[in-house]
Amino acid sequence: MYEALKRKYEMGYITKDTLKGWVKIEKKLAGRGITEQQYEEITKEKYTE
Repeated sequence: MYEALKRKYEMGYITKDTLKGWVKIEKKLAGRGITEQQYEEITKEKYTE
């Protein structure tokens, strides 16, 4: 999931808000989204809710 989302973000297909949604999914269903650390690696910004 991480690699696919990273690629889509880099290509401009998804936004930071979309990635934040995937972090929320990960918090509810472990292994189904991305972690806060992965969000920060993709966007180069600190994660905030």
